Amino acid sequence: MPVLSAANPTLLDLAKRLDPDNKIADIVELLNETNEMLMDMSWIEGNLPTGHRTTVRTGIPEPTWRKLYGGVQPTKSTTAQITDNTGMLEAYAEVDKALADLNGNTAEWRLSEDRPHLEGMNQTIQRTLLFGNEGSQPEAFTGLAPRFNSLSAANGDNIIPAATSGGATDNQSIWLVVWGPNTVHGIVPKGSVAGLQQEDKGQVTIENVDGNGGRMEAYRTHYRWDAGLSVRDWRYIVRIPNISKTAVKADPADGGPNLPDLMFEAIERIPNLTAGRAAFYMSRGVRTKVRQQSAKAVKNSTLTIEQVGGIPVMMFHGIPLRCVDALAADEALVS
Repeated sequence: MPVLSAANPTLLDLAKRLDPDNKIADIVELLNETNEMLMDMSWIEGNLPTGHRTTVRTGIPEPTWRKLYGGVQPTKSTTAQITDNTGMLEAYAEVDKALADLNGNTAEWRLSEDRPHLEGMNQTIQRTLLFGNEGSQPEAFTGLAPRFNSLSAANGDNIIPAATSGGATDNQSIWLVVWGPNTVHGIVPKGSVAGLQQEDKGQVTIENVDGNGGRMEAYRTHYRWDAGLSVRDWRYIVRIPNISKTAVKADPADGGPNLPDLMFEAIERIPNLTAGRAAFYMSRGVRTKVRQQSAKAVKNSTLTIEQVGGIPVMMFHGIPLRCVDALAADEALVS
């Protein structure tokens, strides 16, 4: 079977995208996701060709109460170095030149292919920022969840479980992150370009297009995103895991976790909210429960709607509540 039949658009795909006037129709992107974490992240150029090395203070020297004629031993601090790696996310879009040129809609057709490719890159980066694990996928980078997945770890104080036991398999998390150059930020390899790169390769000849040595003229677009994640100071990240979608209620008096209370506790774990750009991240289902539970306690609620850059933004105690559809995925219980 020709490779292009599975990986590239066909005449049937073209027919499905034409409106009655034989123009490329506006496509309703039902598969697009809302992943607002990417809007908040700080990005810096790494100091390594394949990542970023951070030096972290691990010990503070202890001073001595000296008595008269008594000596004081010299002391020093201790440090450790952490290396975070980056990954190269790439994709190609290829379409038969004759197909794209039909009806004189070449540019519109290629644009209709660019949009889903860009959305696919966006969704993959967002999922990796949350759940990426170099242990199981060495070519990617390690995200937040594998770094905050054990209550007994050194950063366990910044994990506040909504439940500590139970057999629920539909768990989700709320994250509080303070983005900044000295807290947590995205990284790009040294000398690389930040963000999504899109290059129009123009008309190319595809070799062996049918598996039998045949050739074809095509239009090709290349997409690339070099990215990684550096957690310089874990104290500026708080995870609220083990939020069972079936256990959480609109009114916490009916049972289940009290999400606003857990979020207040998360805020108190952050040393300094002004150290960077702070935001809560959650799925739209969990954010709905936060709104409902806050409405049940209007007297104590700090949920507000504020204008940021002309856009209404939901705030909790002055911190934006961001929607991340990738967080709707079921998670294992954190213990």
